[in-house]
Amino acid sequence: MPDQIPTPFNPARDYLERLALQARGIKARRELLGYAEQELTLAEVHQRLGGGATREDDPASVSVLHRLELIYGVDRLAPPSVLGFDRAGRVQLATTPPINRTPIAPKPWTTGPIARVVKGIQLRLGKAKPWMSKREASERPAKPRWRKVGMARRLLLLALVVAQSVLAISYMTTVLPQDGRTPLEFSVMVLFGLLFAWVSSGFWTALMGFFQLLTGRDRYSINADEVDTEAPIAADARTALVMPICNEDVSRVFAGLKATYMSLADAGQLEHFDVYVCSDSYDPDICVEEQHAWLRLCREVDGFGRIFYRRRRRRVKRKSGNIDDWCRRFGANYRYMVVLDADSVMSGACLKRLVQLMEAHPNAGLIQSAPIAAGAHNLYARLQQFATRVYGPLFTAGLHFWQLGESHYWGHNAIIRVDPFMRYCALAPLPGKGSLSGEILSHDFVEAALMRRAGYGVWIAYDLPGSYEEMPPNLIDELQRDRRWCHGNLMNFRLFLVKGMHPVHRAVFLTGVMSYLSAPLWFLFLALSTAMLAVSTFSVPQYFTQPMQLFPTWPEWHPWRAVALFCTTLTLLFLPKFLSVILIAVKGASQFGGTLRLFVSMVIESLVSMLLAPVRMLFHTRFVLAALFGIKAKWTSPDRESSETSWGEAARRHGGQTLFGILWIAGVFMLDPRFLMWLSPIVGALVVSIPVSVITSKVGLGLGARRRRLFRIPEESNPPRELRRTWKFTAIARERHVAPGFVESVVSPAANALACAMGVARHGESEALEAQRQSIVRHALVAGPDKLENGLRLSLLDDPVMLSRLHYEVWERHDRFPSWISSTYGEEQLPRRLAL
Repeated sequence: MPDQIPTPFNPARDYLERLALQARGIKARRELLGYAEQELTLAEVHQRLGGGATREDDPASVSVLHRLELIYGVDRLAPPSVLGFDRAGRVQLATTPPINRTPIAPKPWTTGPIARVVKGIQLRLGKAKPWMSKREASERPAKPRWRKVGMARRLLLLALVVAQSVLAISYMTTVLPQDGRTPLEFSVMVLFGLLFAWVSSGFWTALMGFFQLLTGRDRYSINADEVDTEAPIAADARTALVMPICNEDVSRVFAGLKATYMSLADAGQLEHFDVYVCSDSYDPDICVEEQHAWLRLCREVDGFGRIFYRRRRRRVKRKSGNIDDWCRRFGANYRYMVVLDADSVMSGACLKRLVQLMEAHPNAGLIQSAPIAAGAHNLYARLQQFATRVYGPLFTAGLHFWQLGESHYWGHNAIIRVDPFMRYCALAPLPGKGSLSGEILSHDFVEAALMRRAGYGVWIAYDLPGSYEEMPPNLIDELQRDRRWCHGNLMNFRLFLVKGMHPVHRAVFLTGVMSYLSAPLWFLFLALSTAMLAVSTFSVPQYFTQPMQLFPTWPEWHPWRAVALFCTTLTLLFLPKFLSVILIAVKGASQFGGTLRLFVSMVIESLVSMLLAPVRMLFHTRFVLAALFGIKAKWTSPDRESSETSWGEAARRHGGQTLFGILWIAGVFMLDPRFLMWLSPIVGALVVSIPVSVITSKVGLGLGARRRRLFRIPEESNPPRELRRTWKFTAIARERHVAPGFVESVVSPAANALACAMGVARHGESEALEAQRQSIVRHALVAGPDKLENGLRLSLLDDPVMLSRLHYEVWERHDRFPSWISSTYGEEQLPRRLAL
């Protein structure tokens, strides 16, 4: 144990003693403590450590390399190709390869019908350029046969949905007392028709997916089994795994990357793949943690030269801008890229198969895998995980059957052909003003549409295993994500009339809107139904509605017809779930907990989903209205160590819904208590939304259900190696959690050396730049860590000169500005002596 003897603070001595605590090896520590016994100034300390003359304006910079060697060991931090010096002679860790810049210019949108007409006239007059040049048009891939087959299938789907909806609407007219002749009843019928068509399209998609999975592969599809898994990948078919992140859980991000990288190594495919972590993080502490996590990952798996890290200094266009930035700098080096989310994990076999499929289909521009959700502990997340694993394959296979090569892209776990993506899929901001203009939020649907517009196929490899993701842990976190998606899908609908878009992707834009617009439509349907009840209660019936009418018109209610229509709608909603369970039971349900537990899990999940549906309805209605009217309501979940929802937070989020449900019940009860029999599943769910939100977020209930083999999925019964590694690495990283934060990167000799080596703003010299640097360092020194603005913290992390200067100043001038060191080590720890 080191002996602590109170002595006055001495910058040089205490700096060396602090560095000795962080150094590896007894010999290095003795050497540092030997320096500490000498009467040295802090500048002389850095001169000794650096082995040469110091810079007058930056004394600490010369010791960066030796400090790194003391901490990590000589020749062990990184290979010479990674750890070197910049043009100014400062130590630099090369976290990215050399830039191979490619220009990317997004083409402006022409979104409205009038603008389309004007643009067409300008094209004929030669005053505007077409969206695709003659050279690009000549390079479009040839039209394969599957396109005609896909068109025929979609016409069949349209006919089925229209016929079923027309039949339901005609039946609905016999349910209403006035046969839909009043304006109120007509409005109810129109809303019912729209909602029924939406339900019908999902039903036919799932039904065709059921037959697709039951009977086997479609000869027109891209299938995982059509390529030889043993066939080698061409040497020039280089693929980049690109993971954009922004203020994510660093431990989980790099654990998933490590598991994916090790799986590629197990598959013998490392030579064909590189990994890029593209950070948009703006929390300085998270940025520092990312740096240390990248270095630790590279050292643990020997990933230098294959695993790269870049944090953008200019964050524009969110995730799509991050991908664009990567394409401009490094895209020309690769034929393909696989876009990953922060929670993505993929097996080496899956990645190899995706590349082989792209090689076998040169007309394919994008192949989307079907990621499986796994690793959930909260009850809510396990319910959603079970639903996506059991019911999801039906809908995914059904989508593939109807769409073929004009399918969806979900923004992650998909392989993309880089060259056409760079040429055709750059996203210009939407023109105009207001909340539905500007940078595109939901970029994935648009990029898929642009890839298809360029003539390349967009496919779903629905039967390809080895692709994984995670689910939001609770309802509130899911709704926070839904708000972004809702706004993005409403923005995307402005591209519905853009020239050249394929009808399928116009339909995708429409379905994207309907996935959220159905909520206000459903709410309006319920509101009008309640209004219809109020009208029938308070108004005097009119039996003679036409002049000179001889016989009265008697309003008729047909409750049994209403029951039949209600049951038909429920059948369309829940039959796909039964079909999913039947399909699993036929093929074997042992990994789902057995047939009985699979069925019980489906029933419980269906009941919970019925409770949550009205809650989502009101939230989605609010999100749609906020997006349409430009209401910028801030929605951020509080910082919390647990993923469970507290009662206080649930009351804040759902209190208004609960009150609304109570008032709705009271109003309907005053009008006609019998109507509550129909409305109670909806308004009752609103009343109990607070306890449902809290209870479903519980980790204990989720783990208890897992012990009872409820909501079990194969990835829990027999987890693949990639998931087991991810969970293990995440647990280890969170347990040790030794990464320093921003303040440590300023104060700590070890952390500062690494942060200076990884600084990216390596500018030349100029008077203006020097004045700016001096001003920022002076301000940071005086403000201290508690009052320093976030933007300046990031600027200091970016610039190794400023960071090194501030590091020197907080030690040299501690007597005047003690807040930096005391906030890191504590005042009681500063005066000490160390002995070995």
